Formats: sequence, structure tokens, C-alpha cells
Amino acid sequence: MPTSPKDYSVRGVHCDYMADDETVYQALKAATAPLHRSWERLRAAKTIAIKFNQDKATKNVVMYNERHRQQLVSDAVVRATLRLLREMTSAELWCVDVSFYTMYNGETIEDTTQIAPLLKEFDVKYFDGTQPPFRWVDVPGGGLMFDKYQVMEACAEADELISVALIKNHAFMGVTGVLKNLFGLMPGEFHGGRPRTYYHHLVRMPYHLADLGKLFDPALCIVDALVGQAGQEWHSGVDATTGVHQGRVVNGIMAGDHVIATDACLMHTMGHDPASDWPTPPFHRDRNSVKMAADGGYGTVNLDEIDFQTEIPRQPEGSFYSIQTDGPEMCYSWLKTMCEQALFYRDNQKLFHTAYPGEFILLQQGEVKWHSPEGRVRESRRLLAGENPEQAMWLKYVDPEENEGEHFEIYEQTLQRLKNYEPVPA
Repeated sequence: MPTSPKDYSVRGVHCDYMADDETVYQALKAATAPLHRSWERLRAAKTIAIKFNQDKATKNVVMYNERHRQQLVSDAVVRATLRLLREMTSAELWCVDVSFYTMYNGETIEDTTQIAPLLKEFDVKYFDGTQPPFRWVDVPGGGLMFDKYQVMEACAEADELISVALIKNHAFMGVTGVLKNLFGLMPGEFHGGRPRTYYHHLVRMPYHLADLGKLFDPALCIVDALVGQAGQEWHSGVDATTGVHQGRVVNGIMAGDHVIATDACLMHTMGHDPASDWPTPPFHRDRNSVKMAADGGYGTVNLDEIDFQTEIPRQPEGSFYSIQTDGPEMCYSWLKTMCEQALFYRDNQKLFHTAYPGEFILLQQGEVKWHSPEGRVRESRRLLAGENPEQAMWLKYVDPEENEGEHFEIYEQTLQRLKNYEPVPA
């Protein structure tokens, strides 16, 4: 079977956002046809797990022209994906997801699974990751931030996994694509795991996402670039500061055979430099997770190393952007003090093991400001920070055995990087 001379292949195909389902299917088929490495893996699979960016309480779904979910994958792309897999593989198809809104907001799976009718149409089994079984899995070759993570049993057992995401920005991470989409597979703390905020955390998050890329290693990555959103990932779809509508019509579908290469091409298409890093926009708050993965030896952000062919024009600079929720001085202080607290914990572990074994703690300025056997912090950390809002609060599960294998050297490296940066007042 012919393969690309380059290690990674990504395709972008033009498709009008008002196209009918058949046209969207043909566009996706054209985008994926050259991805021989993907199809070799998928055709050999007996089970394929698919993570769609689709979970949201119905009352909060933002629509674009009553046809597309502006912040979630469209039905047309979901239908095209499932049809293509049914035609091209003999695998059993599973939809895997861990509904944040069910875990933390009291919603029901029936209300948050936006693609439920399509799963039924194509006889795809849904696995609810808010409930066990789960399994702790080591990151292949070792993780950057942690050595192991708790994942859904279905994800651990599936032969292959596919990530289907939307083209959009993210207020915390700058861009959310097929890599960030994998974060939606992280269970909560209710069955021995960690709360979402444990990983969605300054300093940890970029390296954690890089770990997830290696851990799940999707065989195929698909980006719904028909309609997306700039500025941020959720909320009303309107920039709260400027009042400008954040919906973006891109008229395209992208597909790639590697999660990092696909996101690098996605960022380029959005008008961002995939090799850029904090504090360069859109990475206002933390580092570029896609670059972190590539720097760690998984994938590449160098477009010259990717067999990238596209019909989708690169978007004008500034068309896609991430909102800046906090000024550069505050973000700098949070990053610096977050690292200081992590290293303080590392150097004084025995004290914490004695006082708080089996509990989660929030550490600020060398003091435990909150602790609980339950990992969810129900009060805003901005309030818990009290009179020192510029001082970060580091969340840690106190385990005398340190079984999760946190890499504290990341905090040392971050402090070293910060020495070369002076924040500019907003």
C-alpha cells in the first residue's frame, strides 16, 4: 500500500458549510482517502472508540444559522464519519465520552449527548465515562507530567481511537483541536480518579495534554471546519468585551493520521503559528500543548515535516483569537508561584504525608488553604486566594507512594524559563 514519504499526512478539503449530507460525506471521504497509515490501523481493528466533541446540555447549545452547532461538531460531520467507518471497516464502533455536565452540573446523559439519534441510526454503542469501570494506564514511553492516568475501560480496551473535533479557540489553552478533545475522556474523582481541575491547571495542562496524545494515540483525527468559534470554547458565542459575534465560517473539513500534526495544520489554518508558545497569542495563559508534545518527541509542529495539502485558505490574522481573561502580570505571577508551591510540596512531602494522607490539598504560600478527601473544590479559587489573588493555589492529591508519578522537574524548568521573561502590563 502506498505511503507518504513523510511521517505524517494531513488533508484539508473545501466544503461549503451549507452543503447537504452527501456533499459533506464526499468531502470527508476525499480528506481521509490519502491517509493510508490511518486506514491500515482502522481496517485491522475489531473495535474502534470515537471521541466526538459533542457533549453539552441542550439548553446551552449555541447554533449558527440553525444548521450547525457553533461550539460542537455538526450532525453532518458526525453522520459522514460514522457512514465512512461503516463502509471502510468491519469494526464494532463505540462512542466514548465523559460528560462534564453530568458529573458536575446535574444534567443527564440523555440531555447532554447531542448526537444520540445518530449513534442509534448507525448502531454505535455509547460508553458513559462518568461511571466505572476505569483503569490506571501508564503513558507509553513515560509521561511528561505524570507517569499514569485513570481512563475509561472502554478506551483502554478499544483497538483504535478516533478524535473528531471542531475548529475553535480556547480561553485557557489558546486553541482546542483534536488533542484537547481527548481531555473529554478524563474521568472525575468520584471513583478513585482526579477532578478535571487537577489536570486543567496552570503548568500541568499543556504537558498533560501531550501525555494524552501519546496515551490514546488516535489512528485518525478529523476536524469539523465548516463552522467554528473564535475567542473561547463556550458561553454565548459573543465576545463579552467587544460584543462581536464569535462564529466563524471556514467551509472545510480536515483529517490527519497523527494528532499533533493535525493540530499543527489546524493552527496554521486558523492563522496561528503552531510553533509559537506562551506568552505569544493565542497562548495568553499557558504553554502550547501541541508544541510541548512535539518537543517531547511525539509528533511535529514543523509543517515542512508534514505531508500537508489543503484547499482551505489560511484565515486572516486576528480572525481566530483567544480572549485574554487575565493580564500578563497576573498570569506570570500565577505560573511562577504555582511552580514554587509544587516544589515546596516536593521538598516537604513527609510533612504533608503525615498531616493529609489520602486528601486533596490547595497549597498557597506554603500553607494548606483547603483540604478534603473529595477532589472537587466547590469554592472559586479566586475567593480562596483571599488577600493574595496574585498567589497561585496548587492542587495536589497527597499520596505517600506518589503512584501517579508527577514530574516535578517540569516546575523547575518552568521557573527557569520565567527568568527570561518580564511581563508587560496590560
